[in-house]
Amino acid sequence: MNLVTMRDVSVAYDGYEAIQHVDLEIGDDDFLGVIGPNGGGKTTLVKAILGTVPHTGEICLAPELFRGKERLIGYMPQLSDFDREFPISVLEVVLSGLQGRRGFRSPYTREDREKAMALLASSGIAETARQPIGEVSGGQMQRVLLARAVISDPKLLILDEPTSGLDPLMQEAFFQLILESHAEGTTVFLSSHVLSEVKRYCQNAAIIREGKLIKVDSVENLLKSGVRRVKVWKDGREEVFSYSGEIRNLIKQLDQQQVDDVLIEELSMEELFLHYYETEGQR
Repeated sequence: MNLVTMRDVSVAYDGYEAIQHVDLEIGDDDFLGVIGPNGGGKTTLVKAILGTVPHTGEICLAPELFRGKERLIGYMPQLSDFDREFPISVLEVVLSGLQGRRGFRSPYTREDREKAMALLASSGIAETARQPIGEVSGGQMQRVLLARAVISDPKLLILDEPTSGLDPLMQEAFFQLILESHAEGTTVFLSSHVLSEVKRYCQNAAIIREGKLIKVDSVENLLKSGVRRVKVWKDGREEVFSYSGEIRNLIKQLDQQQVDDVLIEELSMEELFLHYYETEGQR
């Protein structure tokens, strides 16, 4: 079952197509990583799913993403959407994720606050709970926004460049919280330009280039793409190139060229990413 289905979706700003003719499916219990550089269209893709930008094409959200009029979607933006001058506490920011949810009253119950405090503790920032939001660091703000996104037990969790500004130790704790949410049945959509994050945590990956999805597959299949890095030496010179055909044909070609030595290796995730970008750019 797909929670989100996109068919031929495009979004344009003042005549510029930020995403172009996107076909994408996000399955139930998926952990999907969308990889691309800054400006590649990742945030626009997120906004299209959330319905915050006009688009052409079709976007279908499964009934499982709704409880009455409430959408069971948790969203962590790339940048804070809170006015840091507003005197609201860290705890109140996290609790704001419960507004409008059935079964929760306003003002918040003790259970609401205990749950929020537990999330802040697991994020390593419980000690800042009463602190005004304008006084927390950028890394602390990222963890506050994640806690707000997951507190309402969403069916779909959308994360837009979530680890920007976090040190490696905090990134580890950050993803632990995301993995716990995924283990409890939450589908995760991760927008990132950090390839190691996608390789380590995601089940499937989509590569986006200049607003176009150029490859969608499982991370396992991407890493088993059959593309090889070939390094050859001949007459004291070295040449490196990518090759995706049959190995026996490659060996035959190298034999005909009478190379002195050869090294054939699988590509890393980073090299595969560049390979897809380069081959798409040549079409």
